[in-house]
Amino acid sequence: MYRIGIDVGGTFTDFVLVNTEGGSIAFHKVPSTPDDPSRAIATGILEMLELNRVDPAQVAYVGHGTTVATNMVIEGRGVPTGLLTTKGFRDVLAIGRQTRPSLYDWSVRKPEPLVERYRRLEVDERLTKDGTPLVAPDLKAVEALVVALRDSGVEAVAVGFLHSYRNPAHERAVRDVIKRVAPKLYVSISSEVVAEFREFERISTTVLNAYVGPPTQKYLHRLRERIAESGIQVEPLTFHSNGGLLPVRTVEELPVLTCLSGPAAGVIGSARIGAEIGETEIITFDVGGTSTDVSLITRGRPQFTSSRLVAGHPVRMPMVDIHVIGAGGGSIARLDDAGALKVGPTSAGAMPGPISYLRGGTEVTLTDANIVLGRLNPVALLEGRMKIDRGLAVEAIQKQIAGPLGISVEEAAFGILKIATANMSRAIRSVSTEHGHDLGKFALFSFGGAGSLHSAEVAEECGLRKIVIPREPGTLCARGVLLSDLSRDYVRTTLVFAKPEVWPDVVRLGADMAATGREWLASGTIPGSSQQLLFTLDARYKGQSHYIAVHLDALDEDALDTFMRKFEHAHTEQFGYSLDGREIEIVNVRVKAVCHVPKDDSVVVSREGSLDRARIGTRLVYFGEACGWVETPVYQRMLLPADVPFEGPTVVEEMSSTTIILPGQSAELDGFGNIHITLRG
Repeated sequence: MYRIGIDVGGTFTDFVLVNTEGGSIAFHKVPSTPDDPSRAIATGILEMLELNRVDPAQVAYVGHGTTVATNMVIEGRGVPTGLLTTKGFRDVLAIGRQTRPSLYDWSVRKPEPLVERYRRLEVDERLTKDGTPLVAPDLKAVEALVVALRDSGVEAVAVGFLHSYRNPAHERAVRDVIKRVAPKLYVSISSEVVAEFREFERISTTVLNAYVGPPTQKYLHRLRERIAESGIQVEPLTFHSNGGLLPVRTVEELPVLTCLSGPAAGVIGSARIGAEIGETEIITFDVGGTSTDVSLITRGRPQFTSSRLVAGHPVRMPMVDIHVIGAGGGSIARLDDAGALKVGPTSAGAMPGPISYLRGGTEVTLTDANIVLGRLNPVALLEGRMKIDRGLAVEAIQKQIAGPLGISVEEAAFGILKIATANMSRAIRSVSTEHGHDLGKFALFSFGGAGSLHSAEVAEECGLRKIVIPREPGTLCARGVLLSDLSRDYVRTTLVFAKPEVWPDVVRLGADMAATGREWLASGTIPGSSQQLLFTLDARYKGQSHYIAVHLDALDEDALDTFMRKFEHAHTEQFGYSLDGREIEIVNVRVKAVCHVPKDDSVVVSREGSLDRARIGTRLVYFGEACGWVETPVYQRMLLPADVPFEGPTVVEEMSSTTIILPGQSAELDGFGNIHITLRG
């Protein structure tokens, strides 16, 4: 049987096909179709199955990562949405928080709320802070509000009441009214999207869920239809932002869970491959067509966060902590009003793409610069399937950059490369040195279609000493989907102090949430899988506003002392001190339900062959003013033998990516086919 992993990117859609019986693995890429991502998925699946002579009926598993929901928010393509909230809280989305991330930048503007004020309506209801009903909603009055929203043209309604994280009864009653009065409306209630305190973040997340809900449902419906038409008899699973997979029905209810879905898969895949080769301290470096995504892995564990911004809107969900900047192969290079060279954050995307891709692009991109410098194949990419015109890129760089600046074309192209390198390096420092980590202890795990093109320069600028590049790095996010498990996260705010007399209440809450998790697991069990429940308590010292996560093997009557000890240790590790005798407050109880999917071991590569056999030619590559143009050997990666070192400068080509090894650097393949690059000391 076969398993397929898919990652939908801004420029390309990537595929990995694994034979669970023979152990073989195949990789494939097709251009993305932003107007309907399911088209590229269907096209790529059919092409890949045909190329590898696989009967669709033999496919037993399809998982895919996508940023469809994220792109809808960024591009403002969600549906007209209404909000029903507690009387007096109509403007919570507009007021937000007093945090100012760019305090001295007068040009920064907060994004407009996704719900216009006339569609934010108040319900006269109230719960006390412990969830006790104080004022019940008048359901007749709610009917009138629902009719008003429906007649205003909304397609989705978010319901977010004060303190509903303690007691969902009022929200559920209002949802029932909406379903009865306006059954075609998509409904999200905050107590089911994120049952946490802090009403601004909770309501913002619920609104986002409603905003992207109907389009996500349509996308998933088309995807299921297209996959079924291909002859595959299983429904696709969708990767979510916290590093696991979800069945379609869960994503339809909670599409906000998939924000940053694809990049998270790359981090999970990096952690698993890193464990395989003994690398536990990793900085992931994922460079695609439109963005660079970086993340930190310490002691073999990815870093997680409970909130982040998507296009300026808070999302309160557990997710892999990824820092994203607008720097990718499609990033546009231009001269600003002052005549200075800028690269990104705007991108040429999949269409029209770089000028050299022959799709009508007119603006110089980072990819065009790499083609002009000889770093990318100047004739064709994707093993010859994508034709390239270097001459168009040379002409455009001369006209748009080099001519106005009075420099040569190669100097202009290399300048584009240096600016992109500086931008990427800042992103790496933001997740490492700015948090007290010594970069010299980390390996740069480079992937994405353009990651291995830039990792050598980025590593040198950041002071890293080692780079690891997995097989077919341009498809690692798709491979990460196959290295992940099904999982779903549950959270409830409790706000109690960690004392023996209240600990049984915390245990009971955890048991209730665990029962919900087991019910979800039972509904989507995969043959051959095992199940697990993971417990986490968010906690803080009395008087603090921030909290830290404490992971527990079990949440039972005997776990209080273990929790207290782990909290003190975690606080000391994160902040450098602990407060003896200060009371500890438990803020949230979290349960992660995990269905462990059987995974495939990495294929060991052949140690036979030689560098001479792998060498497919040479070409001139520009390495900056110090080295100039150098006649550089070009190797076919799949022919490189393991455990045979080779020196830079070198170009290594494969279907999904090109690796550049600089003069003075050395490289070697390990037994699993990963390239290890060692930087000069």
